[in-house]
Amino acid sequence: MEEIDVSLKKVSIITVCYNSEEVITDCLNSVEQQRKGLDGLGLSGDIEIEHIVVDGGSCDATADIARLHPSVDLVISEPDKGLYDAMNKGIDLATGDIITFLNSDDYYTDSSVVRDVVVEFERTDAGGVIGDIVVIEFNSPSKIVRKWKAGPKGSFKNGWMPPHPSLFVMKSVFERNGGFNIDFKFSADYEWMLRSLFAENLSLSFLDRTIVNMRAGGLSNASLKNRLKAHIEDYKAWKVNGLRPYPWTVLLKPLRKITQFI
Repeated sequence: MEEIDVSLKKVSIITVCYNSEEVITDCLNSVEQQRKGLDGLGLSGDIEIEHIVVDGGSCDATADIARLHPSVDLVISEPDKGLYDAMNKGIDLATGDIITFLNSDDYYTDSSVVRDVVVEFERTDAGGVIGDIVVIEFNSPSKIVRKWKAGPKGSFKNGWMPPHPSLFVMKSVFERNGGFNIDFKFSADYEWMLRSLFAENLSLSFLDRTIVNMRAGGLSNASLKNRLKAHIEDYKAWKVNGLRPYPWTVLLKPLRKITQFI
């Protein structure tokens, strides 16, 4: 393999969690495997992985498991104002050149994900890199629910949105555009992507492979009521940024998921 000289020296992986003792070990182990995956793979210069766990003050052993795990560099455990507030705390603590989020119930597909992402950043000089996701049953990880094809980069106006667990972005993007707007309880990631990726026309590179196993669930999909609230917030996300979607944009966003089941 040809050696690639890397200028990006640190990747910050942020894991937000609350009462996740049953699943978080898979997440932590997969991050630890990324460090091993960087060895002997044709990279000139050290790449450091920083793993930050932001716990919302769990009542179970989640924080203790994270503190004792070799993959974790920093754990904070305290009450927060919700998922996106916790994610913002992680951003403020991150010191890497690249930032990504890995949910406590998700895990990377193999040990070379971070290595491949860094190489893609170096190869393309992109502002962000995305990959595909496989959604698996929560209690039966071997069973695939759907396949989320993240790329190649699509049109936000036609309902496309990259899944945030497979999105790696330069820290400078957060420095320019800020973190997540916690006024959005269900769609703050979508609002941030409109503000930071779409409005800025950020260059995204697609890594043509599956990089994250994501357990089915999630706050916005927990109930029909939450899905409707998220739908309303999707419209609001365009409005607060002074952007104009097509009349069908927000409707297409959830409809695009239908093809993932086929």
